[in-house]
Amino acid sequence: MITLRKPGLSLAATLAAMAFLACAKPDETSQSADSTARNLTLAPTESTAALKDVPARTTEAKPAPEKKTPVQKPVAPKPAAPAPLMLAAGTRVPATASDTISTRTAKAGDAFTATVSQDVKNPAGRVVIPAGATVSGTITAANPAPNPNSTGKIELAVTSVTVRGASYAIDASVVGMDTIMKGRGVTKADAAKVAGGAVAGAIVGKLLGKNTKGAVIGGAAGAAAGAAAARQSRDIDVVIPKGAAITIQLNGPLTVKQA
Repeated sequence: MITLRKPGLSLAATLAAMAFLACAKPDETSQSADSTARNLTLAPTESTAALKDVPARTTEAKPAPEKKTPVQKPVAPKPAAPAPLMLAAGTRVPATASDTISTRTAKAGDAFTATVSQDVKNPAGRVVIPAGATVSGTITAANPAPNPNSTGKIELAVTSVTVRGASYAIDASVVGMDTIMKGRGVTKADAAKVAGGAVAGAIVGKLLGKNTKGAVIGGAAGAAAGAAAARQSRDIDVVIPKGAAITIQLNGPLTVKQA
């Protein structure tokens, strides 16, 4: 009987020990895990490691504002140049002499000017040559009258007209001008004529009267005759006074730019 009880107790003790060990292992595992967790939690951390672990904040770069392309305003087309104005051949241009022209001082080849006295318009009513424009030309002849019974002459040739500062060659003729005749008075030549008449009269008186008194009478008569001859033979100048009318006629068309 005693022999049978001992194996039973030994088996029971063995089972109890195994159960105890089985219960003890989970606790050790749990304690080991808790210890490891505590060690991880309490382990010191370096500040540099923290900086490395946490990425630095980066400031987002704002996109540069887009440059607006300036809007180019459309360039207005240049206006076409106005069509030039034209005067037909035969058109008359009224003008006045800018200065006095006289055969006593003027000679062929001298220049002269005249001022347009009225607006000259084309058939459409547009002013082509305004009043105040300057006409230029030359004197082609300046001959005084040799005596009151004959006529002298002044001839003018027009070469250009200046309109708003621009000069235009012009083919035109002077078809009319106001002139006066002006005597020069007794000149040296006239005095010679008077002296010659007096001498001739004195000679005739001496021959006819055969005395000094007759010579004096003859001389006076001769002087009177010489003075009359001088008056009849003195030069008469042709004069275009300043401001006198001069009429010009175009021989060919004239084209002038608009203002």
